[in-house]
Amino acid sequence: MEFDTIIIGAGAAGMMCAAHAGGRVLVIDHAKAPGEKIRISGGGRCNFTNLYAGPENFLSENPHFAKSALARYTQWDFIDLVNAHGIAWHEKTLGQLFCDGKSTQIVAMLVEEMERAGAQLWLNTSIRDLSHRDGHFALDVEREGARLSLRARALVLASGGKSIPKMGATGFAYDVARQFGLPVTETRPALVPLTFPDKRFADLSGVSVPVRASNARTGFEEGMLFTHRGLSGPAILQLSSYWREGEEISINLAPGLDLFAALRTQRQNAGRVQVKTALAAHLPARLVDHLSPALKLEKRLADVSDTRLSKICAALTDWQLLPSGSEGYRTAEVTLGGIATEGFSSSTMECKTVPGLYAIGEAMDVTGWLGGYNFQWAWASGHAAGQAIHVAQSN
Repeated sequence: MEFDTIIIGAGAAGMMCAAHAGGRVLVIDHAKAPGEKIRISGGGRCNFTNLYAGPENFLSENPHFAKSALARYTQWDFIDLVNAHGIAWHEKTLGQLFCDGKSTQIVAMLVEEMERAGAQLWLNTSIRDLSHRDGHFALDVEREGARLSLRARALVLASGGKSIPKMGATGFAYDVARQFGLPVTETRPALVPLTFPDKRFADLSGVSVPVRASNARTGFEEGMLFTHRGLSGPAILQLSSYWREGEEISINLAPGLDLFAALRTQRQNAGRVQVKTALAAHLPARLVDHLSPALKLEKRLADVSDTRLSKICAALTDWQLLPSGSEGYRTAEVTLGGIATEGFSSSTMECKTVPGLYAIGEAMDVTGWLGGYNFQWAWASGHAAGQAIHVAQSN
């Protein structure tokens, strides 16, 4: 069976590419439904982009690679598409945009855009063999119990990374890249909770607090959530992309507050209260109780010197912790790293050494922050590849 373009992966990037590639396009995926990561994202409401998305919000060995695609298909372009389909949305925090309704509206929108462009979608389809010869890509696939042979001039790798394997995520795109002699950077779970071996925060599970979480390279001021196994929440998920095993992280439990000055004022006005009682005005009571034995917070404020008070505040605003690891790909929202960008054009997403081979979305070594940035990269890179394929077919 002959096609102009075969796209492997019916996720955000793959469907966007299919909507713009033109010609005879086939999208194949081993899943039972398209856009499964879209469906579960944002608590079922899909954080589909971010008002402030820009190149500085992405990690890559080449920080400049994402600039071209992001500039040519912006968050405003995707917002226009969402509006054109009558999908209501709202801004939550920090520029994060969510559907008012369900995330399946975004999936339905992309499927409709693909259908309008004439693209075919094959689900429950497994690739058994893939090769490149005589200017064509040849695929052996299994679909509905039958083995089929497919050919196309263009092949797009849009199968994502390794995150959330229970949804079928694999390193397939990386395997194909290596098959064609293309380098793949180190891959690791990103936007993922951090864990501790002794479950030291189990008694705090469910407690959340605004913090600044940082390491030697960067920091994020957002919410942190204590879990049975460790730490989660936006601040921790963001920092996890910059964290490596064996590194300590610092937690400021009172960002934006001069805690020492606040406690001194409380000491002047109500010196008889315990330090832990005073701290409970600024931090969750369960957290204060957890920290109390180590910091000796049972004393009255009036009995605590400035020196001791300063040490307590330092411990709370520069809380040094050494995570043992992360929750791994099981709960990671994305994969850090991927197919090295050095082998691809930043404007077209086409491979420099294998004409007609494209890689987009999470499969590439471009990883966004939490908050809709990874979806914006999917839309932008998918659009860039789709447009490039359409132009190539026209010439």
